Amino acid sequence: METFATAPPPSVDREALALRQVEAELHKVIVGQEDLVHRLLVGLLARGHLLLEGVPGLAKTLAVKTLARTLALDFKRVQFTPDLLPADLVGTLVYDPRSSEFTPKRGPVFTNVLLADEINRAPAKVQSALLEAMEERQVTLGDATHRLPDPFLVLATQNPIEQEGTYPLAEAQIDRFLLKVRLRYPTRAEEEAILERMVVEREFDVRAVLDAARLAELRAACDGIYLDAKLRGYVLDLVAATRDPKAAGFPDLEPLVAFGASPRATLFLARAAKAMALVSGRGYVIPEDVKEIAPDVLRHRLVPSYEAEAQGLSSDDLVARLLDRVEVP
Repeated sequence: METFATAPPPSVDREALALRQVEAELHKVIVGQEDLVHRLLVGLLARGHLLLEGVPGLAKTLAVKTLARTLALDFKRVQFTPDLLPADLVGTLVYDPRSSEFTPKRGPVFTNVLLADEINRAPAKVQSALLEAMEERQVTLGDATHRLPDPFLVLATQNPIEQEGTYPLAEAQIDRFLLKVRLRYPTRAEEEAILERMVVEREFDVRAVLDAARLAELRAACDGIYLDAKLRGYVLDLVAATRDPKAAGFPDLEPLVAFGASPRATLFLARAAKAMALVSGRGYVIPEDVKEIAPDVLRHRLVPSYEAEAQGLSSDDLVARLLDRVEVP
């Protein structure tokens, strides 16, 4: 395989060490789930929001809360429920009779890290309240626009198996998530470790190892990760193949895809691949970085057709087929 760069930049080792410290703090509480831990770091580095999907009891909420404790940043949690209102999330205008004026009352979205717990339990009007915040990092209250703190990160969780009392996320909403991460069950050895560690409830000594300034340095280092022109072409080929498999040379996949990924997916895949490289301690992206993170970037953007569903094929299956077929540089 062709090598795209030589030695990584000198700063990468220092940045990778900081990421190892965050991992170590997370693993004080989280057993196993290496993929989840790496994806949380990718979200931090690539400035992207994450949607964590898994059955109850897989430590989705615990992982997010633990990550927040490793960061010296403001953290808020919102439990999404069917009776939640947009104003409960972004805030509203409150009338002050003494001044005869309306003053803004900011909601919990004005934070650095927002945990949107069970996001699919709130109706569409509440989910839509996050659209402006997630994309533009701002909130409009009345006729005034208010900037959100920097950094701003949404970490949302949802349960895929329970349908009663839930509301599917709109395409415009779900496309704003950098990654959709599906959590797996722990292995027997991991579950044994969980039992030993958690059978008696106790508080874990998790310390903050990153602040806003240090996170900004890590993100700047991630921006500087080298992405070769051939790999940029690979990213473009992958995303284009989700939209028009026939033009990409895969006519048998054409009837299986209803809608492909948006241009946002192209940007997110490149950024996430850079973050994966930094998490791995490299100053340059290799094809394996793209292939490893592509399912998490594309699974919620590629919509299977009715024919694919009739064949029992999910978006993950279609992404896997594309990754097998699109030529790797």
